[in-house]
Amino acid sequence: MEFSCKEFKVGKCEGERLVEGETIPLVLRPPAEDKNQLEVLLEGIGKNKDWFHQMIAKNSAVLLRGFDVKNAVDFNDVVEAFGWDEIRYVGPAPRTQVHKRIWTANEGDLSEFIHYHHEMLSVKVFPEKVILFCEVAPPHGGETPFIPSFRVTERMLEEFPEFVEELDKKGLKYTFKVLGKKDSSSTKGRGWENAFGTSDKAEAEKKANALGFGVEWLPEGGVKTILGPLSLTRVFEERKGRRMWFNTVVGMHRKEVSNVTMADGTEIPEKIVKRCSEILEEESIQFKWEKGDVLFLDNYALLHGRRPSLPPRKVLAALCK
Repeated sequence: MEFSCKEFKVGKCEGERLVEGETIPLVLRPPAEDKNQLEVLLEGIGKNKDWFHQMIAKNSAVLLRGFDVKNAVDFNDVVEAFGWDEIRYVGPAPRTQVHKRIWTANEGDLSEFIHYHHEMLSVKVFPEKVILFCEVAPPHGGETPFIPSFRVTERMLEEFPEFVEELDKKGLKYTFKVLGKKDSSSTKGRGWENAFGTSDKAEAEKKANALGFGVEWLPEGGVKTILGPLSLTRVFEERKGRRMWFNTVVGMHRKEVSNVTMADGTEIPEKIVKRCSEILEEESIQFKWEKGDVLFLDNYALLHGRRPSLPPRKVLAALCK
């Protein structure tokens, strides 16, 4: 399959990597210096929707760079040009709707590292595509690293084959404490009223159950959600039969507000979690954000996170089926 078409020119970015013949991320630039207008981009998308979707599936990440995308309104126009259905965010991260389908990315303290994860993997319906737009590039740090998920599975199977298969068979149980009120200073500070869109506990519990969560109300006004068993890995169609590391074992293991265990409650050994964390970093790919960048991530194939950053940093997000 050709990497380019006349509406886009293949470029490069510092940090891109070749993984089993796939350029990650695939950088697409304007076809000429005087063809960077938003209208040109939208026209190019309109003519190449299927091709663009195939590029995301093939390369897992596509970075639009050099186009004149200025703000949330422009970004929303880009997202809507593809015609993909919207997925509304469900999770602990504090986020705010900015314009139509566009929301802030995690508003939590920029000094915190956000652990690698597949977006919304713990709910029944999760997005296929995570789309990010850089409105204000950070002066230092703040990268959005991502990892080919199948590579983590391959390496964990090389080092801990019996444990990986046992854990995949038993499944995982996730528990998470959701605050009573939103706390934007924390990367996991979304209150339950905001998360479930209601202040009524019965209605919130109904919504949680529909998403597959069990709930336990806490004395201080928060709620503990319980989910599982969920598989350790998953295989998706059109992803070359690759076995994805579809879990947040490292990010949630024995944390202050969360934990993940085997489905029967058995703790996951610390040494395995530690080694998995090292593998995640070894396989990570990242680039420096530039103002106007639009990044498309295949949420089925990539884990992603956030590096600590100096302010200001403004990255917006859209989630699509």
